[in-house]
Amino acid sequence: MPLVPKVTLVVIAHNIRSSHNIGSLFRTAEALGASKLYLTGFTPYPKSVHDTRLPHVATKTHKDIAKTALGAEHLLKWQQTSDITQLIKRLKRRNYKIVALEQAPNSVDLRDCALLGRVALVLGNEPSGIDAETLRLCDIAVEIPMKGDKESLNVVQAAAIAMYHFGYL
Repeated sequence: MPLVPKVTLVVIAHNIRSSHNIGSLFRTAEALGASKLYLTGFTPYPKSVHDTRLPHVATKTHKDIAKTALGAEHLLKWQQTSDITQLIKRLKRRNYKIVALEQAPNSVDLRDCALLGRVALVLGNEPSGIDAETLRLCDIAVEIPMKGDKESLNVVQAAAIAMYHFGYL
């Protein structure tokens, strides 16, 4: 019997530098049933019809994303916006619970966070995480407990764990 998601999940990738991570995120989010991927701040994004970037920049970035997305960039709805604050406010008006995936002083263990309905999972910059201003806009911060000596995972690996948790809890 197939697993049925219990939430409507969207993912917000904010200020993520790596095109390859974004390609992998497209593939992972599509596979785990996210309904949309928002690419905010300076996060790279695929080529689009009304692209304002220089053509050679848009083409190179698209090729880098496509290398790891393996076609998922065409299957998953996505939107690029530089203003994460306005996006979060808009999602809150649509009754989304805004969840930061971040190691912060007020983070709760992901395993202790059960949500139903609409969830927007916020992912942050690879080395520095989610900035304090964006964290304040979130309803809750969750973190994945680490058993080994490493304190964190790659952003897409962490996102996959959280997406699966929220989608199939």
